[in-house]
Amino acid sequence: MQKYSYRFTKILLAATAAIVAGCSSVPNKAPVEARDIKGGAAKSGSVVPAQAVAAGAAAPDLKALPGAENAGKAGYYTVKPGDTLIRIALDNGQSTRDLIKWNVLDNPNRIEVGQVLRVVAPGIDAAAVTSKSVTTAKVESRPLDAKGNAAAAAASSSASAPASPAVQAAATPASKEGDEDPAWGWPAAGPVNLGFDDQRNKGLAFFGKAGDAVLAAADGRVVYAGSGLRGYGNLVIIKHNSTYLTAYAHNQTLLVKEDQAVRKGQKIAEMGSSDSDQVKLHFEVRKQGKPIDPAKLLPGR
Repeated sequence: MQKYSYRFTKILLAATAAIVAGCSSVPNKAPVEARDIKGGAAKSGSVVPAQAVAAGAAAPDLKALPGAENAGKAGYYTVKPGDTLIRIALDNGQSTRDLIKWNVLDNPNRIEVGQVLRVVAPGIDAAAVTSKSVTTAKVESRPLDAKGNAAAAAASSSASAPASPAVQAAATPASKEGDEDPAWGWPAAGPVNLGFDDQRNKGLAFFGKAGDAVLAAADGRVVYAGSGLRGYGNLVIIKHNSTYLTAYAHNQTLLVKEDQAVRKGQKIAEMGSSDSDQVKLHFEVRKQGKPIDPAKLLPGR
């Protein structure tokens, strides 16, 4: 009995020694110090696992997007998901070429969500432009008789005859002439088949047959001719002055190119059904980039 007790005591002592030795052999790992984005030490007690540091979790990429310092300022636009440069230009009454120049874009086909773009020309008071676009709309609500229409047409014709091309007006947006309403004409021969709706149809629709003439609604300069804007098909955009743009969508053939000067009534395209379920012309007028009802501007027939 005493022999078994002595042997059990030896075994117990040996096991205890082994456990103690094993514990002392485990390395004492110091915690990894978390650092903030500026490289300084984090608050006391902050610990980041070593594997997280190795994976880069503690070093987020905080590269500022171009123009971020101008976010929220008048005259600037923050890029949203789904935006394209063409859409941003149209919605702000500008040409893509101007946006590329003002923002020094190396690759205009690549803009990032969150990037901030200048959409008003340098040196222009963006707040004043926005205010003016709201308060200077000219809509003639008084009905005119046939004699009055004839007189108005004659006055319009005589006033527009000596006017300089819109290319010159666009080059000096601060001038008074650049803010005047153009002498408007109809963009298609047929009747209006679908009227303006600020939510669903931001222009007028003219139905017709493939190849029907599409006409410039006023003197101006082509700032876009292509098919890069989803939902518009083959599209022409004309800038008439510092205030107005017009857009002509769904054409089958484009007859003008970018930076080309055009005159009111000039054939600029042929009606088609590109990006549409039927042959038609979708015609928009944009004032400072905002869609307005073209029917309030076009002359009587």
